[in-house]
Amino acid sequence: MKNFLTYGVVFLLIVMLSACLSMDKKLKTEVYETSASGNKLQPVMESPAGDETTVIKLLPDKKFQTITGFGGSFTESSASLLNKLSRKNRDKILEAYFGEDGARYSLTRTHINSCDFSLGQYSYAPVEGDTALKSFSIEEDRDDIIPMIKDAMAVSKDGFKILSSPWTAPPWMKDNKKWVGGKLLPEYYDTWALFFSKYIDAYKAEGIDIWGFTVENEPLGNGNNWESMHFTPEEMTLFVQNHLGPKLEADGKGHVKILGYDQNREHLQEWVDVMYRDEASSKYYAGTAIHWYASTFEVFPDALQYAHNKAPGKHLIQSEACVDAEVPQWQNDVWYWSKEATDWGWDWAPEQDKHLHPKYAPVNRYAGDIIGCLNNWVDGWIDWNMVLDRQGGPNWFKNWCTAPVIVDPDADEVYFTPIYYTLAHFSKYIRPGAVRIGFENTDNTLMVTAAQNPDGSVVAVVFNPTENEKQFMLSFGEKSTYLKISDKAIQTILINKRNTNNE
Repeated sequence: MKNFLTYGVVFLLIVMLSACLSMDKKLKTEVYETSASGNKLQPVMESPAGDETTVIKLLPDKKFQTITGFGGSFTESSASLLNKLSRKNRDKILEAYFGEDGARYSLTRTHINSCDFSLGQYSYAPVEGDTALKSFSIEEDRDDIIPMIKDAMAVSKDGFKILSSPWTAPPWMKDNKKWVGGKLLPEYYDTWALFFSKYIDAYKAEGIDIWGFTVENEPLGNGNNWESMHFTPEEMTLFVQNHLGPKLEADGKGHVKILGYDQNREHLQEWVDVMYRDEASSKYYAGTAIHWYASTFEVFPDALQYAHNKAPGKHLIQSEACVDAEVPQWQNDVWYWSKEATDWGWDWAPEQDKHLHPKYAPVNRYAGDIIGCLNNWVDGWIDWNMVLDRQGGPNWFKNWCTAPVIVDPDADEVYFTPIYYTLAHFSKYIRPGAVRIGFENTDNTLMVTAAQNPDGSVVAVVFNPTENEKQFMLSFGEKSTYLKISDKAIQTILINKRNTNNE
């Protein structure tokens, strides 16, 4: 009897030890999912092991770019709409974008002078011939944009960077004397450089620091539809090299980032070839900005890789994206997961290029592009308008678009679209200073990216665009866990610092 009891105790100890060892191999995670079935950053549980399981292996020793941030844009259209809402709903939106429990936007953009998503056309320097810019004033921004930025700053615990972009210089500085099209006259290059310096000072006086500039929004033009000003790669580089860069440096503002290009990825290679031709041409460029409008499904990985290899130490930032050529769907989540959206290229593209502009699901385009960009050296990703109305405006040109948050100011109602939650999967959990890490993925129908935050935590984002639920094993070092992702869903998986240290 005594021996039997002894053997029983030993057996129990072995079982307990095996269980402990098994627990030691268990990877503890927090998992959040947004899906077509209705999850919206919803916590989901781990899954028991299955017979056929995809393996996603995170590789923290394979390190790539440092992340600058994710976010959206302060436009006059968005800011004016916030002014029309109740204080409760205004605060709700700003908390959703910048609060600790919200998307925690860390990288933003705003326009210098007016743009298409302004209520009208204006310049901070309207007086013709005022080369000293004595009349310079940001008064146009005081009612809308500046209060929105300040309120966002008050909400944001960690703060955020602001990238500012002009759509055009004042018409009097241009060869065609118009808001649309034309080029900056060489005799005003120094005046236009002074304009940037004065803008920094004016916003600084409001308590707002400007992190960086793009030299010109869409220098190749926009079909001569709304505010624009044309540069060739050579013209922009000479302006930066001989005027803008030296002026900011001389005024003690050399720390402000200057990003070149700022248009679609299809022409990226020819621009970086000129920008980074030699030490002199690249000296004042901190990096390159890009848009996504050339194609509704193509990330242009070769172009992104080329730009990185041309200037490995420079920023590569996606500065604008939106579902264009569409009036927002009001309180219709299904639409955002359905292949019903089109873009402007659907209409204007020549027949041989129409395949680049198929119908697409807005969520798929956002999730796929952000993951594709991150996996090809892009370090920052900025959406366009944060807030639009049910028409996709207000917009003086009436080129309606969609935003992550749609409002009905007359009814004081707010609709957070699935795009908002898609963006939050990245901005909320992948923080500035994070380093993208490598991974292995045995299922090419799942899109994956991963990063390690400055606090040591690791984040993996998995997107499943298919119609089938997927099970996978996620491994990190010697630990692993089993997870399920719903059909048509995006997941963010958070591994805290304790687990990344194999504790």
